[in-house]
Amino acid sequence: MKVNIYYGGRGLVDDPTIGVLNRITDVLKELRVNVDKYNLFEMKNTITTLPQTLKEADAVILATTVEWYGIGGYMLQFLDACWLYADKTRLSNVYMFPVVMSRASGEKEAMLSLSNAWELLGGKCCNGLCAYVAEPVDFEINPEYIEIIEKKAEEIYRTVSQKMTTLPSSNNAIKSNIVSDTIKLTPQESEQLSKYAADDMYIKKQKEDIEELAGMFKDLLDEEDKGGIERYVGLFKEKFVPQKDFGATYLININDKNKSLVLEINNNDIQCRFGQLDDAEVVCRMDNASLEKIVQGKQTFQGAFMAGSMTARGNFKNIRMLDQCFSF
Repeated sequence: MKVNIYYGGRGLVDDPTIGVLNRITDVLKELRVNVDKYNLFEMKNTITTLPQTLKEADAVILATTVEWYGIGGYMLQFLDACWLYADKTRLSNVYMFPVVMSRASGEKEAMLSLSNAWELLGGKCCNGLCAYVAEPVDFEINPEYIEIIEKKAEEIYRTVSQKMTTLPSSNNAIKSNIVSDTIKLTPQESEQLSKYAADDMYIKKQKEDIEELAGMFKDLLDEEDKGGIERYVGLFKEKFVPQKDFGATYLININDKNKSLVLEINNNDIQCRFGQLDDAEVVCRMDNASLEKIVQGKQTFQGAFMAGSMTARGNFKNIRMLDQCFSF
C-alpha cells in the first residue's frame, strides 16, 4: 500500500498540521505502509509535475493550515495541476483524506473545499481531520487528541486495504459535464505538458515567441490596413521633391518581401515602379520594417545606412541625395 502526503502549509516550526502528519506517518509506517511526503512550499517551481506522483498511490492525504482564510495558494496550485495534468482515470481509484488545522477559523470550510475539489477531479473522498489549534504545543501533547489522530491513521489503513466503497456525489456528475468540454489528453501527453509547464525557461521562451508572433501579425495587419507595400509607389511619387539639375537611378531591394522598388529621377520628373533595373546607379537593401520607418518619417535614409539597417553600393553622393529628394 502506498500513501502520498501533500502538505500545503508554509513549513513553520509551530504549524500544528506538521505534528499531526508526523503522528499519522508514524502509525502508517508501523503498519508497513509506504508513505511519501511532498512539501509544496519547497517545490514551488515543480508543482505542475506532482500529479505524476499520483500514479502509484492508493491514497493521498491533502494537508494544509488555515492561517487567515482558505486552503492557501500552494494547495490550490497543486489541485489546479491535478485538474490539468493528472490521469483522471487513475484518480478515480485514489482515496483522499483531508487534514486541516486552523490557527484562525474556517477549518471545516477548508476541509470541505478539499473534499469538493477531489470529487470534481473524480477521486474518492473519505472523512478527514480538522481542528482549531490555539496552542500547538498543548495540542500535540494532549493524549486524547493523540488517540484521535492515531485512530484516524488506522482508519486510513483499513479503508484503503479493504477498498471500501464510497457513496456517489453530485460533484461526480458536475465533473462529467465539465470534462466533456475539455481537451482529451492521454496520460503521456499530460505528463509531458506538466513538465513543460514546470520549466521556467520553456515558459519564458514560449511567452517571448507569442509576443513576437503577435507583434508580427500586428505589423502585417497594420501594413494591410495601409495598403501593403504596393502603396510605396504612390508614397514616393507624392513625397518627391524635385532637385535642380539632378538625375539618378535607384534600386531598393526589400529583402523580406522579395521585391524591388525602382526610382528613376530626372530633374522634375520621377518614375517609380516595382521591378528590376540592372544598371541602377545606387542599389540599396533593407527589410520592410526599415523602409516603413523611413516612409513614416521615423528615420532617414542616411540614418538607416549609418545604423546598418540599410546597405547600399554605388555613388555615395547620390545616396545622400535620397533624403533631399523625398520629404517623408
